[in-house]
Amino acid sequence: MQKNINIKNKRARFEYELLDTYTAGIVLSGTEIKSIRLGKASISESFCEFNDKGELFVINMQVDEYAHGSHYNHKPKAERKLLLNRQELKKLHKEVKASGLTIVPLNLFINDRGLAKIKIALARGKKLYDKREALKERDTKRNLDRIKKDYRK
Repeated sequence: MQKNINIKNKRARFEYELLDTYTAGIVLSGTEIKSIRLGKASISESFCEFNDKGELFVINMQVDEYAHGSHYNHKPKAERKLLLNRQELKKLHKEVKASGLTIVPLNLFINDRGLAKIKIALARGKKLYDKREALKERDTKRNLDRIKKDYRK
Protein backbone atom coordinates (compact mmCIF):
# COMPACT_ATOMS: atom_id res chain seq x y z
CA MET A 1 0.00 0.00 0.00
CA GLN A 2 1.28 3.46 -0.90
CA LYS A 3 1.74 6.08 1.80
CA ASN A 4 1.04 9.23 -0.23
CA ILE A 5 -2.01 9.05 -2.46
CA ASN A 6 -2.33 12.10 -4.71
CA ILE A 7 -4.21 11.41 -7.94
CA LYS A 8 -4.18 14.47 -10.21
CA ASN A 9 -6.30 15.66 -13.12
CA LYS A 10 -3.59 17.16 -15.34
CA ARG A 11 -6.01 18.08 -18.15
CA ALA A 12 -8.09 20.35 -15.90
CA ARG A 13 -5.55 23.18 -15.71
CA PHE A 14 -4.99 23.02 -19.47
CA GLU A 15 -8.65 22.93 -20.52
CA TYR A 16 -10.14 25.25 -17.89
CA GLU A 17 -9.45 28.61 -16.30
CA LEU A 18 -9.72 27.94 -12.56
CA LEU A 19 -11.57 30.59 -10.58
CA ASP A 20 -12.06 29.21 -7.06
CA THR A 21 -11.01 25.97 -5.32
CA TYR A 22 -12.65 23.93 -2.55
CA THR A 23 -11.77 20.77 -0.66
CA ALA A 24 -14.64 18.30 -0.31
CA GLY A 25 -15.10 14.96 1.36
CA ILE A 26 -16.43 11.97 -0.58
CA VAL A 27 -19.04 9.42 0.48
CA LEU A 28 -17.42 6.03 -0.24
CA SER A 29 -18.12 2.38 0.52
CA GLY A 30 -15.56 0.04 2.09
CA THR A 31 -14.14 -1.43 -1.10
CA GLU A 32 -13.93 2.01 -2.76
CA ILE A 33 -11.68 3.50 -0.06
CA LYS A 34 -9.49 0.38 -0.09
CA SER A 35 -9.05 0.69 -3.84
CA ILE A 36 -8.24 4.43 -3.57
CA ARG A 37 -5.65 3.72 -0.87
CA LEU A 38 -3.98 1.36 -3.35
CA GLY A 39 -3.91 4.20 -5.90
CA LYS A 40 -6.36 2.57 -8.32
CA ALA A 41 -8.49 5.60 -9.19
CA SER A 42 -8.69 8.15 -11.99
CA ILE A 43 -10.39 11.56 -12.19
CA SER A 44 -9.16 12.57 -15.64
CA GLU A 45 -12.59 12.39 -17.34
CA SER A 46 -14.72 13.38 -14.37
CA PHE A 47 -16.83 16.44 -13.60
CA CYS A 48 -19.21 17.54 -10.86
CA GLU A 49 -22.94 18.11 -11.10
CA PHE A 50 -25.83 19.08 -8.83
CA ASN A 51 -28.92 16.87 -8.54
CA ASP A 52 -32.48 18.18 -8.06
CA LYS A 53 -32.08 18.23 -4.24
CA GLY A 54 -29.06 20.55 -4.44
CA GLU A 55 -26.50 17.86 -3.59
CA LEU A 56 -23.17 17.80 -5.41
CA PHE A 57 -22.00 14.58 -7.09
CA VAL A 58 -18.81 13.67 -8.94
CA ILE A 59 -19.60 11.90 -12.22
CA ASN A 60 -17.29 9.59 -14.25
CA MET A 61 -14.74 9.12 -11.45
CA GLN A 62 -13.10 5.75 -12.11
CA VAL A 63 -12.36 3.69 -8.99
CA ASP A 64 -11.23 0.20 -9.98
CA GLU A 65 -12.79 -2.76 -8.23
CA TYR A 66 -10.97 -3.96 -5.13
CA ALA A 67 -9.00 -7.12 -5.95
CA HIS A 68 -9.90 -8.94 -2.71
CA GLY A 69 -13.55 -7.85 -2.73
CA SER A 70 -16.35 -10.37 -2.98
CA HIS A 71 -19.76 -9.95 -4.60
CA TYR A 72 -20.13 -6.83 -2.41
CA ASN A 73 -17.65 -4.96 -4.63
CA HIS A 74 -18.58 -1.48 -5.88
CA LYS A 75 -19.33 -0.22 -9.41
CA PRO A 76 -16.23 1.39 -10.97
CA LYS A 77 -17.99 4.48 -12.43
CA ALA A 78 -20.76 5.15 -9.91
CA GLU A 79 -21.81 8.69 -8.96
CA ARG A 80 -20.24 9.66 -5.64
CA LYS A 81 -21.64 12.33 -3.34
CA LEU A 82 -19.38 15.21 -2.30
CA LEU A 83 -19.54 16.73 1.17
CA LEU A 84 -19.30 20.53 1.51
CA ASN A 85 -20.72 23.18 3.84
CA ARG A 86 -24.23 24.38 3.04
CA GLN A 87 -22.97 27.90 2.27
CA GLU A 88 -20.35 26.57 -0.15
CA LEU A 89 -22.94 24.39 -1.89
CA LYS A 90 -25.33 27.33 -2.29
CA LYS A 91 -22.56 29.56 -3.64
CA LEU A 92 -21.40 26.93 -6.14
CA HIS A 93 -24.96 26.14 -7.25
CA LYS A 94 -25.69 29.83 -7.83
CA GLU A 95 -22.47 30.33 -9.84
CA VAL A 96 -23.06 27.26 -11.99
CA LYS A 97 -26.67 28.21 -12.77
CA ALA A 98 -26.12 31.93 -13.37
CA SER A 99 -22.90 32.18 -15.34
CA GLY A 100 -22.60 28.73 -16.95
CA LEU A 101 -19.43 27.76 -15.12
CA THR A 102 -18.52 24.15 -14.42
CA ILE A 103 -17.03 22.30 -11.46
CA VAL A 104 -14.02 20.08 -12.19
CA PRO A 105 -12.03 17.86 -9.81
CA LEU A 106 -8.33 18.74 -9.58
CA ASN A 107 -6.91 16.04 -7.36
CA LEU A 108 -7.95 13.16 -5.12
CA PHE A 109 -5.93 12.60 -1.97
CA ILE A 110 -5.96 10.96 1.43
CA ASN A 111 -5.51 13.40 4.33
CA ASP A 112 -3.49 12.79 7.50
CA ARG A 113 -6.54 11.27 9.25
CA GLY A 114 -6.92 8.66 6.48
CA LEU A 115 -10.01 10.19 4.87
CA ALA A 116 -10.40 10.54 1.10
CA LYS A 117 -10.76 14.16 -0.01
CA ILE A 118 -11.13 15.72 -3.43
CA LYS A 119 -10.05 19.21 -4.44
CA ILE A 120 -12.58 20.74 -6.82
CA ALA A 121 -12.51 24.02 -8.71
CA LEU A 122 -15.10 26.35 -10.14
CA ALA A 123 -13.88 26.76 -13.70
CA ARG A 124 -14.56 28.39 -17.05
CA GLY A 125 -13.66 26.55 -20.26
CA LYS A 126 -10.71 27.89 -22.23
CA LYS A 127 -10.92 28.73 -25.90
CA LEU A 128 -8.57 27.13 -28.43
CA TYR A 129 -6.37 30.23 -28.66
CA ASP A 130 -5.94 30.25 -24.86
CA LYS A 131 -4.68 26.67 -25.02
CA ARG A 132 -2.23 27.60 -27.78
CA GLU A 133 -1.00 30.50 -25.65
CA ALA A 134 -0.42 28.14 -22.70
CA LEU A 135 1.58 25.77 -24.92
CA LYS A 136 3.67 28.66 -26.26
CA GLU A 137 4.43 29.92 -22.73
CA ARG A 138 5.45 26.43 -21.63
CA ASP A 139 7.81 26.07 -24.62
CA THR A 140 9.44 29.47 -24.05
CA LYS A 141 9.91 28.72 -20.34
CA ARG A 142 11.52 25.37 -21.19
CA ASN A 143 13.88 27.05 -23.70
CA LEU A 144 14.85 29.75 -21.19
CA ASP A 145 15.59 27.15 -18.53
CA ARG A 146 17.72 25.22 -21.03
CA ILE A 147 19.68 28.40 -21.91
CA LYS A 148 20.20 29.26 -18.22
CA LYS A 149 21.46 25.75 -17.53
CA ASP A 150 23.95 25.96 -20.41
CA TYR A 151 25.09 29.41 -19.31
CA ARG A 152 25.94 28.22 -15.78
CA LYS A 153 28.40 25.62 -17.07
